[in-house]
Amino acid sequence: MHEQTGQRLRSSGRRRNALGAATAVAVVVGGIMAMSAPAPSTASAAPRPDTVQQGLNALVGSEGVPGALASVKGRDGRTRTYTAGVGDLATGTKVPGDGQVRIGSNTKTFTAVVVLQLVAEGKVGLDAPVDTYLPGLLRGDGIDGRRITVRQLLQHTSGLPNYTKYLGDDIRSYEPRELLDLALQHKADFAPGARWEYNNTNYLVAGLIVQKVTGRPLAEEMDRRVIKPIGLRHTYFPDPGEVTIRERHPKGYYQDSPGTPLVDATQWDPSWAWAAGQLVSTNADLNRFFSALLSGRLLPKAQLDQMRTTIPAGYPFPAGARYGLGLVSTPLSCGGVYWGHGGSITGYETRGGVTEDGRAVAVAVTTQPGQAVKERMDSIVDTALCR
Repeated sequence: MHEQTGQRLRSSGRRRNALGAATAVAVVVGGIMAMSAPAPSTASAAPRPDTVQQGLNALVGSEGVPGALASVKGRDGRTRTYTAGVGDLATGTKVPGDGQVRIGSNTKTFTAVVVLQLVAEGKVGLDAPVDTYLPGLLRGDGIDGRRITVRQLLQHTSGLPNYTKYLGDDIRSYEPRELLDLALQHKADFAPGARWEYNNTNYLVAGLIVQKVTGRPLAEEMDRRVIKPIGLRHTYFPDPGEVTIRERHPKGYYQDSPGTPLVDATQWDPSWAWAAGQLVSTNADLNRFFSALLSGRLLPKAQLDQMRTTIPAGYPFPAGARYGLGLVSTPLSCGGVYWGHGGSITGYETRGGVTEDGRAVAVAVTTQPGQAVKERMDSIVDTALCR
């Protein structure tokens, strides 16, 4: 949902190659499908699974993803958890219910919330230039931090070059300023405010503003301002150098191209995603986060209204989607919209959102899939929210 073709980190970066052949687990796609496909139904079989379970089964059986998992909060307030496929291709173990996954660009919404809290506190101005907080930092060919506002960063209308286009394939730790330097070596994509274009550098700079204004690391601010206050017990910002996922989780896999082996891509350093996509969470925690946000628990009304003031968005979001300040509205087939973001990062893809009346859905698969799978995931979200 969040990069141009050939860039694999949906909103936080691109594909990280060279995941270590010596330690990687490779499995042919045909083997995955044979292992994961649901058993055929018979006249005496158990009742047909509901539409969400059918959707996950299809993701595994027809589309060949290793594992899929979902959490759905319905109109009745009940939460239902679903899984399909396997959580580890080497052992065949099941997908853990509501296991932790890397959530990619959903991180952007968390970063935007922290910035908007600082706006509410009078410490940051939405329409203030970036130079107010990071004087002289944004300078380059067509790049001037005196002309780019905080709002334009959060809205993806700054015109900054996208640093993830210029990352190499080596797996290592990155500092935020090192990532920004990659972007600043290139010409601006367009003049500030001229158009909308999805871009991870915007949120890199937003994270740097948070650190400059608060004097504390972004991870600490996110934890104390968002994660802990609403009880996200399975959500965290990985520590520097932390490559593992802390709690129960399905393994994530990378596939170079259709028909090539899947490689275990679970453990790697996500620091290159930083404020744009570094968080780890669960489907249930994502539902809790977006529900708390939309209900006004994280932001005053004025800032939430700003966050939900949208403009038309294009690729990588579905047709009709509109982008606010780190928050996306997507039309529902049954009328109205749902609010969320979605994320893509090496090994995992997540989609979902919440409605005004409290329904919530989050779906994850354990690879970075092609467009057909992403559209099927969007369809599962729509069906679950509309049923």
